[in-house]
Amino acid sequence: MTTPLELDGSSAGGQFLRTALAVSVLENEPVRLEHVRGDRSTPGLGHQHLAVLETMAELCDADVSGNEHGAETIEFEPGLEGGTDPAGRQRLEGGSYAVDIGTAGSATLLCNALLPLATILESPLSVTVTGGTDVAWSPPLDYLRYVTLPLCRRFGLEATCEVDRRGFYPDGGGEVTLRLAPSSLERIDLLERGSLEGLRLYSTESESLADRDVAYRQAEGALERLERDPDLELTERCETTAASPSPGSALVLRVDHGTGVAGFSALGERGKPAERVGEDAADAANRFLEGSAPVDRHMADQLLVFLALAGGRVRVPAVTDHVETRCDLLEAFGVDVGLEREAETTVVSVAPSLDVGQ
Repeated sequence: MTTPLELDGSSAGGQFLRTALAVSVLENEPVRLEHVRGDRSTPGLGHQHLAVLETMAELCDADVSGNEHGAETIEFEPGLEGGTDPAGRQRLEGGSYAVDIGTAGSATLLCNALLPLATILESPLSVTVTGGTDVAWSPPLDYLRYVTLPLCRRFGLEATCEVDRRGFYPDGGGEVTLRLAPSSLERIDLLERGSLEGLRLYSTESESLADRDVAYRQAEGALERLERDPDLELTERCETTAASPSPGSALVLRVDHGTGVAGFSALGERGKPAERVGEDAADAANRFLEGSAPVDRHMADQLLVFLALAGGRVRVPAVTDHVETRCDLLEAFGVDVGLEREAETTVVSVAPSLDVGQ
C-alpha cells in the first residue's frame, strides 16, 4: 500500500470522514484516518458513516481496513482502474449501485459526499440509497433537490435526485436515486447577492399526519413569520403528503436572487407545533436577508470541495465549525485556502488545487 496521508478526526465529526473519502477518490490518494468522529459522544463509524465508506470503496475498488461499525481508525486506498483523461489522470467508471444504510441514517449526506465525483466520471453514475431522507443533523431532501443541486448546476455539475419514498426518524426506509453525469466545473465566484427574485416554499408531511394539516400549518407558520422584502414574491408553494414508514415532516424555504439561491429548513418533532417548524425556518431566512452573503451558512461548507476543484471565491455569512474543519482538511491535501474576514462576512478564496481534469 502506498504511504497514506495521515489525518486526525479527533476534533471533527462525520463531515470530516465524508470529505476525506471524497477527496481521496478525486486525488486517487490513500488516507489513514484516526480518531474517526472523535468529538462525538459515540465516536467511530456509525451506520451512515460506514455506508459512505463502503459505497466509496465499491465505486473505486478501494482497499479498506477498519470498515466495521464503531471503528475509530480506517485506511482507504482508492483503486481507480478506469480510463484516463488526456493528461493521464485516472477516471472513475460509472454504473448503477444500490446502498441500504439500514437505519434512518442520512441519505442526503451520502449523496452530498458523492457529488464531486461527477468531475472524474467516465460515464453516468446512478446510486439508489435507502435510509433517512429528512432526519436531524443533515440537509432535508428538498434542500438537496431545490438548493444544493440547482446552485451546483449553475457551475457545471450535472446531477439530479429522484425521490421514491420519504424516510423520517426512527424507521428511515426512504429511497432516493442520485444520478451523476461526467461534469466539468466552471470557476465559482459568489461574492455579491443579486437582487431578490423570489421565494419558494416546500412543506412535506407523512401520510400519518395529513389529517392534522401539518404541511399546510408549517407553510402558514413560515409565511407569517417571514419578514419579507417587498421585492421578495412567493413564486412557488408546494405542500406534499408522502408515504413513509415513520411519521414526520419537513419544511424548506428557498430564496432566489440574481447570483444564486439560499436555503433554510426545519424538521418536525414530537410535541412541536407545526407552525413552530415553519417559524424556525423563517427565522433562519430572516437572518440571511438581514446580511449580504449570497449563500446560506450550510451551503458555505458544502461548496468548499467544488472550490478546490474549480477555484473561486465565495462570501459566506459565518465561518462555522464545519467550514473551519473542511478548510483544514483541504489544506492537509495541499489545497491553498484563504479566509478574508470582514465585519459581518468572510470571503473564502481557493485556487483550483485538486489534480483532476477540467
